[in-house]
Amino acid sequence: MKMNNHLRRLYWFFIIVFLTFTITFIDGSFLLPEGDAPTTAPKFLSRGHLYKVIVGETIELPCKVQNLGSFVLLWRKGSSVLTAGHLKISRDQRFKIVGDYNLQINGVKTQDAGDYICQLGDQENRDQVHTVEILVPPTLRALPHNGQVTARKGSTVTLECKASGNPVPTIYWFKKDVFSGPTHLSDSSTLILENVDRHHAGVYQCSADNGVKERVSMDIQLTILSPPEITVEKSWVHAAEGYDVELVCIVHGDVNSEMLWYQNSFLLDPTDRRSMYPRDDRYSLIIRNFQPTDFGNYSCVADNALGRTKKYIEVSGRPGPADFISPALSGFLDHYNLTWTIESIPPLDEIKLLYRRLLMNETYQHPGKWHEYHIKPTPIRTDGTHYLMSYVVKNLEHNAVYEAIVQAKNKYGWNEISDIHQFYTRNHDLLLDIDMEYKMGISNSNRISTSVGAIVLTNFLLLIYQVINI
Repeated sequence: MKMNNHLRRLYWFFIIVFLTFTITFIDGSFLLPEGDAPTTAPKFLSRGHLYKVIVGETIELPCKVQNLGSFVLLWRKGSSVLTAGHLKISRDQRFKIVGDYNLQINGVKTQDAGDYICQLGDQENRDQVHTVEILVPPTLRALPHNGQVTARKGSTVTLECKASGNPVPTIYWFKKDVFSGPTHLSDSSTLILENVDRHHAGVYQCSADNGVKERVSMDIQLTILSPPEITVEKSWVHAAEGYDVELVCIVHGDVNSEMLWYQNSFLLDPTDRRSMYPRDDRYSLIIRNFQPTDFGNYSCVADNALGRTKKYIEVSGRPGPADFISPALSGFLDHYNLTWTIESIPPLDEIKLLYRRLLMNETYQHPGKWHEYHIKPTPIRTDGTHYLMSYVVKNLEHNAVYEAIVQAKNKYGWNEISDIHQFYTRNHDLLLDIDMEYKMGISNSNRISTSVGAIVLTNFLLLIYQVINI
């Protein structure tokens, strides 16, 4: 160890002696003996510049001088001399002179940023300054480090990502969705979610970008603890004796909830006709070979450590409500073809149709008197559970607004009255416009047909004429 230190001291001693006897230092200038001084003053050909380089890469700083003669060029950073001529002073192996006097730095580090000075050893001590900026790709750190956040329903959640790099990265927050893709939420280091519920649960992604290489991202999984939330696939289910029926409740948020089924407030257990099936967040109650005692009100109850939730489903043999499928605008002045479908396994016994005119202008609406019709059903069966029906409502006013409702009955009773269906009759002007368009269309078609015929005939005659001349 002592021997190494002794050799190092000898090395620097000889360097100093060499510089001392080779260069005469006068007033801070590095000069050769006067007999060797150049006759033409040296001049910089390169110019100082700002260089931006990504950390880890290699950079070359130019220093081109015309008429250097025997003057010595120094490269220094601050007060540290890196090279003198082609002699390397710095012990950092990453620095070296390439070409004439260009300074090359291999594998640049963040601490290499700063001003690099190429100094000319003449009496004026002129120099050229290059500024080096080190670009650093973004890095991310999520809080918490495991990327898992759990919160209670109704609380405030703060998600945080810290980024570093040069330039300073911008942070973007997204919520990921497998169906619609990511949704942009914020451009800050923290994302605050207030009064959270099950809709806030999911995967959040913070991304950092500063334009250096690729954007980096991290995911944070947010879990919301809450009492179970239930939605029913259908709140009203049509059934009939001898058929199979499925009731479905969907539990949101906590898939580990316990599910119980009730009929008219009585707890249900599995039987040879009754089965309960859980599948992820979907819970099914299947009743096979439906019997009259199976009609009634059912409820699904979900329990977890934070609470209990209940939803109701009615199972009935009565028809379902009418669903209107006819367009709102009539094709006629004084009548309208009303068309609807009804869910019913048993045949329909009776249909009740009510309609009324709606008097309205820009300032008010005044409904007229209901007109009621009892219709003997002649429906068309579209499938095993649905009927298609239509009825022409006559003696209507032209250019008027009407409303209609429908009710149906089968052997189990009357269904609920349908939603109101609003429809309109045409006016004379609209019919005239349509008639004119139709006639104009025929006229134009005839013109086009005539023109095309004339062109074809002309080409045919020309062809015959050419054949004859041949």
